Amino acid sequence: MRGYRSWPHRRHFLDFSLSGLGAAALHGLLNGANQRSRADGAKPSPHPVARAKRAIHICLVGGLSQVDSFDHKPELDRLHGKPLPGKDKPEVFFNSVGLLRKSEWTFRRRGQSGLWVSDLFPHLATVADELTVIRSMVADTPNHMPAMFQENTGFQSNGFPSLGSWLSYGLGNETDTLPTFVVLPDSRSLPNGDSSNWSSGFLPARHQGTLLGGGPQPIRDLFATEATDPERERTALRLLETINRRHLREHDDNGLLLARMRSYELAARMQSSIPEVTRFTGETEETKNLYGLDRPETMDCGRRCLLTRRLLERGVRFVQIYSGGAFGGQPRHGWDGHENNLENHANEARLIDQPVAGLIKDLKRRGMLDDTLILFTSEFGRTPFAQSGSGTLGLGRDHNATGFSVWLAGGGLKHGHAHGETDPLGWKAESNPVTWPDFHATVLHLLGIDHRSLTFYHNGIERRLTNVHGEVVRDILA
Repeated sequence: MRGYRSWPHRRHFLDFSLSGLGAAALHGLLNGANQRSRADGAKPSPHPVARAKRAIHICLVGGLSQVDSFDHKPELDRLHGKPLPGKDKPEVFFNSVGLLRKSEWTFRRRGQSGLWVSDLFPHLATVADELTVIRSMVADTPNHMPAMFQENTGFQSNGFPSLGSWLSYGLGNETDTLPTFVVLPDSRSLPNGDSSNWSSGFLPARHQGTLLGGGPQPIRDLFATEATDPERERTALRLLETINRRHLREHDDNGLLLARMRSYELAARMQSSIPEVTRFTGETEETKNLYGLDRPETMDCGRRCLLTRRLLERGVRFVQIYSGGAFGGQPRHGWDGHENNLENHANEARLIDQPVAGLIKDLKRRGMLDDTLILFTSEFGRTPFAQSGSGTLGLGRDHNATGFSVWLAGGGLKHGHAHGETDPLGWKAESNPVTWPDFHATVLHLLGIDHRSLTFYHNGIERRLTNVHGEVVRDILA
């Protein structure tokens, strides 16, 4: 945040602190920074009141088709099998523009709000009145990896801090026994770019996402492979701390060493907290079934969604759930429906529809949804025309960055609300386009942060998540 550079010792202390900043400290630091004069002479903006204190990001890897999910386009029914009208030449990834293809699923108005949701997501349709859909998202590229980086970090290249890392840096944690930022990958594979998607970039290393896998060892190397005497282990840890602190005094402001020291301390605490949070023995069968743990196809995502709720209850600030993984291969591990979009999307939706809807229902009945923010995004959408040669009607859809849909749920939002429009075919954002900087600015706003003030001085630049862009999408705020 602006002003940190002039407080090196305070920043140094906070980075080493086990509990992080916390919400109260955040506002104190921000307000203190705002009282300083800004180099550009502009009057600092007051920070918004936080409507949420934690967030979940459900990241669909590969490109969810908006015209098959949340963007109802009846015009596609009429023009199915016809060429794209007009003279515009689409810019798509594989440059194969076929005939227009109608939605593979029936759209229906759902809930009291009448929000359009297709039969691709029958369980999410039952919580439509909790959703806030943005139907006019645009990305800067139709290429997977840079688009994913932009979705997660605001920039198309790697090396920049992710949204979760910025929130860890700005808000800190509410617990000393679990990480601030947790990543729960799809069990089939990691996404392209792997940890670059949850990297802390140039922020202190402690803010990087912590990967939790499945099985008896969700965090690699958390426990020794062989049983050790507890007293010997404590003695070794005390010696290690003594050596590290001595080294730190000799090499002041060593961010990597600080992060490593904190990781050792946190790991010791997680030897108790991780087994407790990852075991569901205290959960009722009704709750487990709500998430789909009783069905093989929904068990993986259901386990991760239930684990997310348990992590949030214990003070974790930000959890990212991935649906899909590395691109390529057959069958594809993600939403990249090039060959057969119907088959691809049906398979992927079957894995996550019930667990994600169950997470929303469970948070709501526990009174947690009002101060939790849920994000459901994909790096881009898919074309309303088939990916095939000119004059043919193929089964797949190509990448589409010019207009697609995401949704949010939780605190501070207009529920059962749709923002923005694409053209009648669902190809381009036509009204109220929303960029990733706009989206990120809105997320920070809901969490009580002005995106222009959450900065970090790096290589001569006051860096921020939204770069030099971004406007809060106020139409979706309650």
